[in-house]
Amino acid sequence: MKIITSFIALFLTAFCFLSVHPNPDFIVPEQTTKPNILFIAVDDLKPEINAYGASHISSPNLDKLASQSLIFERSYCNIPVCGASRASILSGLRPTRNRFLNFSTRKDVDAPKVSSLPMTLKDNGYTTISNGKVYHHNDDDKNAWDEIWHPKIAGNYYASKENDTLRNMRNRGPAYESSPVNDTVYADGKIANKGIADLRKLKEKGTPFFLALGFLKPHLPFNAPTKYWDLYEEKNIKLPENYSQPKSTPKEAFNNFGELRTYYGIPNGKEPINEALAIKLIHGYYASVSYIDAKIGRILKTLDDLGLAENTIVVLWGDHGWNLGNHKLWCKHSTFESALRTPLLIKIPSVTKGERSHDIVEYIDIYPTLCDLAGIEMPSHLEGVSLRQLFYGGNLNKNYAVSKFKDAVTLIKDQFFYTEWIDEKGKTYQRMLFNHDSDPLELDNLAEKNAYKNLVVDFAAELRQKWGKDFLN
Repeated sequence: MKIITSFIALFLTAFCFLSVHPNPDFIVPEQTTKPNILFIAVDDLKPEINAYGASHISSPNLDKLASQSLIFERSYCNIPVCGASRASILSGLRPTRNRFLNFSTRKDVDAPKVSSLPMTLKDNGYTTISNGKVYHHNDDDKNAWDEIWHPKIAGNYYASKENDTLRNMRNRGPAYESSPVNDTVYADGKIANKGIADLRKLKEKGTPFFLALGFLKPHLPFNAPTKYWDLYEEKNIKLPENYSQPKSTPKEAFNNFGELRTYYGIPNGKEPINEALAIKLIHGYYASVSYIDAKIGRILKTLDDLGLAENTIVVLWGDHGWNLGNHKLWCKHSTFESALRTPLLIKIPSVTKGERSHDIVEYIDIYPTLCDLAGIEMPSHLEGVSLRQLFYGGNLNKNYAVSKFKDAVTLIKDQFFYTEWIDEKGKTYQRMLFNHDSDPLELDNLAEKNAYKNLVVDFAAELRQKWGKDFLN
């Protein structure tokens, strides 16, 4: 209890000092005890929950966490595909044309000599545990973890024997399932149980910990117990406002959402998704989010019950956005805001209280931020910046993010989304520009309009300055 009290006092002292001295360059005093870190990843979670103004999804536990956190309104992933995004976040490196490319990315292959976030924390006295889907591959960066655990039931298994048979016959079963089963029948219920057991064990151990929990839903297939489906009525579910593909948008911006098409019952080839099926898929996504919300609620309640919340930084993030019919697209794999914008909540005990940051941040900023908050020296390879100033009333000396997918590279700055499609020699073959102040739904591509010619030239130069020194290598 004495250690916990000391930690709280230290945070309050730092907060009071910064309230009087709002200089963003002021360094928080060195900590005498290291905070625990609870690191919660939610696969394919987009910022479409109440904390981000989306009242149509039931997410009471995420809402409660948000009320205790700093809510990052403009957080962006650096690449909208799970394996690559996770390797980028945990290594602190930007994706390039030849690094961190797709779902099968391995940090050990693309950045073998770089100390990852869990490795840096482990080297500084943290117990590091990975449960569920943290990296895409369970054995990636295995030396960074004291323990790696994954449920025996993979994320695309079904409660229904019929659906499970279809999966075994076709490799993929249906794209969604509602089953009147206990929460622990699906893998995420088991991940929550393991996380709760670990918190109890770590409480007894008494050393600082980095506990990473990677929940599998709302990734496809949208499988969740029926009680979560019952939270929604399909008659109230609507297609997104930008359920269209304007002619001004380059054809390169669209794709055939091949990931979804591998599931049973989804049209093959290029046949469009009909509206009834689209509504059913959205329903399944909502149900899956509510299911995960309940699991996260159990984890956070345990953290409180054990008295660990007073000394634990909580980070909640989704690995990228997700298209739910936006631009008539599904899945991630695009550079529209719906695929790049992400939820990011960071709770610091006795400091954050539901404030909102409108600064542009990117996922490579998470690693240096946690080092800074834990009082650990940042490795020299990090390409992001610490967001520490934002928690204490300071300003961020950075106002952009850069994301990419395949040939498309996007600069996010002020209210603009500027994208270029670039070949292997660095030559541009297509452009896209949206002004979110006047066109938040991204329906009017400005890149080829004469009035924006000079702005495009400026953004093209700035994109190359900010996409990273090794981008074309």
